Amino acid sequence: MSTSSLLLALLGDARLPSGGHTQSAGLEPALRAGTAPAEVPAYLRARLRTVTLVEAGTAVVARAVAAGGGDLGEVEAAWAARTPSQALRANGRRLGRGYLRVLQTLWPGPLDARARGWSRPVILGLLAHRAGMAPVDVARLVGYDDAQTVTAALLKLEPQDPLLITAWVNDLLPDIDAMAAQVAHLHTPAQIPAHGAPLIERWAEIHDTTTERLFSA
Repeated sequence: MSTSSLLLALLGDARLPSGGHTQSAGLEPALRAGTAPAEVPAYLRARLRTVTLVEAGTAVVARAVAAGGGDLGEVEAAWAARTPSQALRANGRRLGRGYLRVLQTLWPGPLDARARGWSRPVILGLLAHRAGMAPVDVARLVGYDDAQTVTAALLKLEPQDPLLITAWVNDLLPDIDAMAAQVAHLHTPAQIPAHGAPLIERWAEIHDTTTERLFSA
């Protein structure tokens, strides 16, 4: 296994202290709204084509901009413009602070004063640049992390056979690879996909005001 593959495994590990354990990737409000556990594979694919695609494209572009010495604030603004839900934007920035700690601990270096307010995909792009990750790998990381976040949350919210859940993620791997290949060539904020998911965004807004919940998002 190459160093790049090991790095991808490290960053995709649920034990990484980045705050991922607080997330269900929208699954908790989706289940509350009537989504059945058997529909989770379809939910995963819907996310992969929409919100996850936007995040993966943002991370790839952030990596390219960081490598060129450009302004990551412009990438953050492009991500925000493609994330109309205030709740999703706020959550993305909370997760960004978690990954910022990972970045500064494992790959320390000069940091823009605005970085604490940047979202997870932008910080991931900066991390990918400093760690020497390939664009396609950072996109794969975003896709795999999203799938694992959803399925790990399902085991807590609606317990299922863990091997069935693992099979769902395994079946999704070719789709994650295809998504990563779709965005790996992106270089500028204007190229970031703008694929919305209005229902997921609506559920996120409702969940943000729910008082009895297991996950923050």
